[in-house]
Amino acid sequence: MSDSIWGYRETSGRLAGADLTGYKVEATDGAIGKVDKHSDEIDSSYIVVDTGPWIFGKEVLLPAGTIERIDADEQKIYVGRTKEQIKNAPEFDRDKHLGNSGYNAELGTYYGTGAPFGGRPA
Repeated sequence: MSDSIWGYRETSGRLAGADLTGYKVEATDGAIGKVDKHSDEIDSSYIVVDTGPWIFGKEVLLPAGTIERIDADEQKIYVGRTKEQIKNAPEFDRDKHLGNSGYNAELGTYYGTGAPFGGRPA
C-alpha cells in the first residue's frame, strides 16, 4: 500500500493490468462520469474522469488514492470525495500534467492535505 495520494489503496480492489477505461465513477453522493484514461505508474497512478454534461464536459484527474473501491463486476469506481469537491477541482490539463510536476503537486495538495482551489479536503 502506498501512503501517497498517487498510489492505489490495498483495499480498493484494483486488479493489476485491468483496463478501467469506460468504468462509471461514483462520488460519495452520486455519479460523476466515466473513466476516460488511467495510469498505473508507481507513485503517479490516477484516473481521468469525463464528467459529461454534469459539469459541462469538464475532465478531472483523480489521484488513485481517492479511490475507495473498484467493482469490476459492475464496472464502477467509488471515490471518497463529494461531487462538490470534484466539481471545484482544477480541470484536467494534459499539457500541464505531462510536463509539469508542479501541477501534480497542486492536485495532490487539493485532494490530499489541503484545498488551494477552493474545495475542502476529505
